[in-house]
Amino acid sequence: MSLIDSITAWYAAHMNYASITALMTIESSFIPFPSEVVIPPAAYVADQSAALCTTGNYPVDVALIVLFGTLGAMLGAIINYLLSIWLGRAIIYRFVDSKLGHMCLLSREKMEKAEAYFNEHGKVSTFVGRLIPGIRQLISIPAGLSKMHFGQFLLYTFLGAFIWNTVLALLGILAHGNMALINEYSHELSVAILGLLGVAVVYFIVKRLIASTKR
Repeated sequence: MSLIDSITAWYAAHMNYASITALMTIESSFIPFPSEVVIPPAAYVADQSAALCTTGNYPVDVALIVLFGTLGAMLGAIINYLLSIWLGRAIIYRFVDSKLGHMCLLSREKMEKAEAYFNEHGKVSTFVGRLIPGIRQLISIPAGLSKMHFGQFLLYTFLGAFIWNTVLALLGILAHGNMALINEYSHELSVAILGLLGVAVVYFIVKRLIASTKR
């Protein structure tokens, strides 16, 4: 049994708001752990508990699951952000290239991809990056390396993590906790959300341009 399988089995027996926060903190830091095994199962259990009017020791409020999941994601992102400022780029890349970094499934390629994405898209990438697989866990590192304004970092991280956790919660309910379906469609949902955001941005830009021509 892999480490993730062991943690998933433990989580199934200890599913509560504290464990959701803790695992999402891990997921959002440099330690790899998929959010797909945290939020969707909890949301499904909560939805079923509400439908059957049972509580037990499990979380029963989907909104609170999303909230505590987002809190955990922010804590993990803050860890990455502060470590990046404290350690600096050279040490971060040295860690990425080390055996321990590879054990954490990190690589220079992944780190360079996240840094390039941040440099290309600027501060808003800490929001959009939370919706992109492979970038999600690492986007806070280049934000720290660039010493992005902490308040803006928190705001963008919160918005991105909240949207993603909401999507995962809905997916967990609709998929009836089926992890195969959740894993299959979580990537497609990321693409769909980014597409909708792109359409919204284009709409507001066009709307502003039209308004400016009528003045």
